[in-house]
Amino acid sequence: MLEKLPPRERQIVDLLYVQGGRTVAEVCEALPDPLTASAVRAMLTRLEAKGYVRREQSERGFVYAPAVPEAKAKQSALSQLVRTFFGGSPVGAATALLGMSAKLDDDELAELERSIAAARKARQEGK
Repeated sequence: MLEKLPPRERQIVDLLYVQGGRTVAEVCEALPDPLTASAVRAMLTRLEAKGYVRREQSERGFVYAPAVPEAKAKQSALSQLVRTFFGGSPVGAATALLGMSAKLDDDELAELERSIAAARKARQEGK
């Protein structure tokens, strides 16, 4: 989904996820390397046409925000990563993450255990 975007358009969408709705001027100010307002406006228009952002009229002018919920965008990006680097195996990806366990604290490991238990429960209830 987002991985298909050109780098600059992806940068703008990522910015909107982090900072929330922004006007063209606010997007221009937040970008690490400057672009003209007309270039940003053109990219936002393309992103809107592609369905990645939406715009709403406000007292500040048009405010642009992500059209796809962040959770759905993350799921899509993660699915792409799992397909690309782990042959489509969620277990392979999880094993790689757990290989980083030295960087995980006890709370994070407990959260992973709770997530696994919840996934098991949901699967059993779905049968």
